[in-house]
Amino acid sequence: MIKRPTLSRRTVLRGAGGIAIALPWLEIMGGGKRASAADPSKRFVTVYTPGGTVIDNGAGENRWRPTGTETEFTLSPILAPLEAIRHKLLVVDGMSMTSAQGEQHQAGIIAWLTGTTQQPNYGYAQGPSIDQVIATLLATDTPQKSLQMAVRWGTGKSHGLLHPINAVNFEDNATFDPIPPRLDPQAIFTSLFGALDPDNNADLAARIARKKSILDFVDRKYDGLAQQLGARDKQKLDEHLTKIRELEGALDQMIIPTDVCVLPEHVDTSDYNPTTGLDSADDGSILNTETDQAIPKVGKFMMDMLVMALACDVTHVASLQWSDTEAKHTFPWLGLDQHHHYYQHDGNFRPAECEQIYTWYAEQHAYLLQQMDLVELGDHTLLDESVVFFGSELAQPPVHSKSDMPFLLAGGGGGLRGGRFLRNAGLADPSHNNLLVAILNLFGDERTTFGDPAYCTGPLSGLT
Repeated sequence: MIKRPTLSRRTVLRGAGGIAIALPWLEIMGGGKRASAADPSKRFVTVYTPGGTVIDNGAGENRWRPTGTETEFTLSPILAPLEAIRHKLLVVDGMSMTSAQGEQHQAGIIAWLTGTTQQPNYGYAQGPSIDQVIATLLATDTPQKSLQMAVRWGTGKSHGLLHPINAVNFEDNATFDPIPPRLDPQAIFTSLFGALDPDNNADLAARIARKKSILDFVDRKYDGLAQQLGARDKQKLDEHLTKIRELEGALDQMIIPTDVCVLPEHVDTSDYNPTTGLDSADDGSILNTETDQAIPKVGKFMMDMLVMALACDVTHVASLQWSDTEAKHTFPWLGLDQHHHYYQHDGNFRPAECEQIYTWYAEQHAYLLQQMDLVELGDHTLLDESVVFFGSELAQPPVHSKSDMPFLLAGGGGGLRGGRFLRNAGLADPSHNNLLVAILNLFGDERTTFGDPAYCTGPLSGLT
């Protein structure tokens, strides 16, 4: 029996400089178009919101935790905005962030993605964050290893500067250096999607030539590959290469016409000062209401850029921070004229106002997930091959508790199964380090521990 030739789904055509151009799915690759559940996740997104949530409003009423069984459950009032995307959402309940040892807010934001205790004397993390470990795994042909963005960041005591009170991401290197997020939406747009000086012809020509170099020699590579293909596969590859030639021609106008990679709508953010934190006061008494009023617009713009950065393969790993652990900014669009920390602690715990804020954040989470789910990649979506991790530095404000952390996962990458309420209560409060290990496993990283081993007993079961 003659063995039928096969071709790996990871096969690429390489242009000048070794830059990879992905092929479409072909029959010679075997199987179906859909990636199997065992295939590692391809993209990772983290989203931070400050102050945990309102798990209990003080009157014995649950406001965050769903009710029901694993697969038959009702979302809580705070999580209700996620109903439309619930089938791709995993609510992870009952986890304790036991590795958050140090200053109550600082230790929490540091431990969230690192699983390590805070360095002595109010230092940073003692290990890398999982986003950077995953970025090392995934950043093979992407222009950027990872993307870190933040909205209304550096409030209060950090005065707009990197500090253990606002740092989420830590390098995967020997010193675990904190990574400052990018704050200016206009600068982010320019760096991600390009802005050429129309009067600088030399610069324009150089950039176009560099982009065209990606497509060099593809025809020659095709000739060798085409000899292995059947008629249907050859037709598919011809159609694929036609699109690539269209792309090459469009580079003269710096236009990239693809169904997946679409330039985000540019938003005027001239009313938003990304560095207003530099002028902040420790107690939040210095306000910038104009900048605060623009937070919803800027946040949506950043989420749109994040989604397209993933869709365009600019990067495979991205982080978004909605402020920092102090969050000493106001919410004028919600009719709240005091800063978030006031409603959490400084003005005593105000559950009604906090619930307004956390429900609004849930609306933003729903928008991000739905935008990712609108990016179609053949027979699945961008969200289907991604893992999105939502978290905070504590469970709820009144007692700075790190038990029953309000964690959410979404997507289908690595076989992650959504549409479920995963309860871990009664399991001796499993450490969230075990959750971090399980997330890494979704990306093909087979380690069994992560962060401080004193707080890790192995990967959490039930994600797949």
